[in-house]
Amino acid sequence: MTAPLPWLAPYRDTPFDGEVLVPGSKSLTNRVLILAALADGPSVLTRPLGSRDTTLMLGALTTLGATIERDGITWTITPSAWDRTDPSAIDCGLAGTVMRFVPVIAALGSAPVTFDGDEHARVRPMATTIATLRDLGVQVDDEGRGALPFTVHGTGYVTGGALEVDASSSSQFVSALLLAGARFDKGLELRHTGASLPSMPHIDMTVAELRRRGVRVDTDEPNRWHVHPGPISALDVEIEPDLSNAGVFIGAALVTGGRVRIRNWPADTDQAGDAWRTIVPAFGGTVEQDGADLVFSAGPVLNGVELDLHDVGELTPVIAAIAALAEQPSTLVGVAHLRGHETDRLKALVTEINRLGGDAEELDDGLLIRPRPLHGETFRTYDDHRMAHAGVVLGLRTPDLFVENVVTTIKTYPNFAPVWERLMT
Repeated sequence: MTAPLPWLAPYRDTPFDGEVLVPGSKSLTNRVLILAALADGPSVLTRPLGSRDTTLMLGALTTLGATIERDGITWTITPSAWDRTDPSAIDCGLAGTVMRFVPVIAALGSAPVTFDGDEHARVRPMATTIATLRDLGVQVDDEGRGALPFTVHGTGYVTGGALEVDASSSSQFVSALLLAGARFDKGLELRHTGASLPSMPHIDMTVAELRRRGVRVDTDEPNRWHVHPGPISALDVEIEPDLSNAGVFIGAALVTGGRVRIRNWPADTDQAGDAWRTIVPAFGGTVEQDGADLVFSAGPVLNGVELDLHDVGELTPVIAAIAALAEQPSTLVGVAHLRGHETDRLKALVTEINRLGGDAEELDDGLLIRPRPLHGETFRTYDDHRMAHAGVVLGLRTPDLFVENVVTTIKTYPNFAPVWERLMT
């Protein structure tokens, strides 16, 4: 199939001033889908995200026996009976939540399930998932790769109990185990053994969603979680807007000297994107609450920043794009784990910013960005939706910037390109 032509990103020489209602959170949608498939009755999701990642999750759960009915902005999920015995295959695409969450719950069934995905998915870190499944007594065939493709051979139960995991490369390894832990015969006593644990807000989100469904989760010590065995209650929920996806529009306001209203910003949330409340002031901007909305405005000068993004690494590509257009250098640290995301995001950001005439340098755990005048060129995305977001922010202040494969944004934001084009031109 012929690759799509690079897309000419909108350029603005005037401030962007607009309002946006972003689609539902991918992180929350996929966690809720997993818990609904494990629950003790049907659950209804309102305003879930319909994107490539969530479609892949729907397909995976359907393969495992769940029934999903979609009716406009509501999805009804009837749990799996976990009684299938025929071999099956699951396409993970490039979705980390599918390739890391679903193998653990597949182990609860009685059928062999093979997992594979896109070309880039085969280089994403999966050895921890495979090793922890084996530590739980589950047979996994991966032919020594420690990566996709692999086959999980479920026996209809997982004993559970005490387990150690080094999740330094991704918090998803912890969330995957926590989501299924209540269905293990002995529950789960999980300890993270690595030096650091990235993206804690995602783990907090997982724990919060378990507790909302009546699952007892003890978190009395740092990096330890005790999930008690028992039922997962069915629960009807409305999905919050995706605050990480709001970041690209916030970036537009900052780099053009404008403002943006993000509608229905949750008052209390575990999403990593809530950090934009503090990141925008660091760049010299302001944040105001107006009813249910947040209004983000640029300041008179776009400052350079020094930010530790360890807990909110997914925001790094857009932050790096803003930093490349700032008045002073910026240092972004705490994000070494981004080398194992959809692509090596640190290397990709340095390569693409420098391709445009910028000056970015890769650090051991982050980026040093020295602003320089940028010129038009093709910004490569490496099939990574967050890289595409970085490219379009840079394009607002860089004439003749083309973004390769902008449609990769369908991973978490359907119709992003036409929405962006309509708002920015």
